[in-house]
Amino acid sequence: MARADLLLDLVEAERRGDRDRFRIVVEGLIAEERANQHHLLADRLSEIIMTTGQGLPRDDYTASVRDLIHEVAARRRLEELELAPVPHRVIAELIEEQQRADLLRSYGIDPRHRLLLAGPPGNGKTSVAEAIAAELMLPLYVIRYEGVVSSFLGETAARLDSAFEFVRTRRCVLFFDELDTIAKERADEHETGEIKRVVSTLLLQIDRLPPHVVLVGATNHSELLDRAAWRRFQVRTELLPPSRSQATRFLERLAGRFGGDLGYAPRTLAERLAGASYAELEEFALDVRRRAILEMPGADMRRIAKERLEHWQGSVRS
Repeated sequence: MARADLLLDLVEAERRGDRDRFRIVVEGLIAEERANQHHLLADRLSEIIMTTGQGLPRDDYTASVRDLIHEVAARRRLEELELAPVPHRVIAELIEEQQRADLLRSYGIDPRHRLLLAGPPGNGKTSVAEAIAAELMLPLYVIRYEGVVSSFLGETAARLDSAFEFVRTRRCVLFFDELDTIAKERADEHETGEIKRVVSTLLLQIDRLPPHVVLVGATNHSELLDRAAWRRFQVRTELLPPSRSQATRFLERLAGRFGGDLGYAPRTLAERLAGASYAELEEFALDVRRRAILEMPGADMRRIAKERLEHWQGSVRS
């Protein structure tokens, strides 16, 4: 059965004539019934309120958005990520608000559910989205731009509508990687009218997202984002390349995960790999272990690591 607080909220929204709030609460009810495996009730409610996919059976509707959204298995936990204190705190707070949403709603407050991650590539934006989904035990849906973006006038906006219609009635994490691809600044005179229509559609859909859908946007170029899109996110934080101490701790974790020896001490590697992103550090460690396994028994870890350091430093200079 639906929770009493949702039913009370539903009746209050109808009494006030607040149709937007009424729809959000119904979507919350649908998401809860779907999470409880009450699919027939959830599908019937969806048919009543949805403007896209109306009347479609659940499996057929899921198939209709398969090209737009990809479900990813979320395996990383927040404790496994090496984050600076401020990003770690704001992400942990968002997770706690979602986990204790009932308490907040009992005071008439919704949990925050829109997070924007900015910063250079390879420093954990996708991993953070995974960690949020894993901590909340929710499915992680990733927008597939190759399916959403169309060369036909008006079709991209329609496909965005379909993707958002799908997620609104599910408790989930929705991830937009490289958000600037689809949310570019509308004031840019070089952009077409179609892009501006797409951005307007995206902003409208973000506004309509219920609090049980956690939206995570990621961008390597925050300066390209439409200013209105930037403001839609309640939590914004930057993920920067690791400092020397952060790189050392991360390499220590990688050494433990991959067998305990990377040829040099983690501190030495952090110094030699200064400027590397977290993704580059992980790829370096994997490369060392991969070569060591292939040269077993008797693999010379120091020589293997030295060769890869020389290659890495040469590629950086070039």
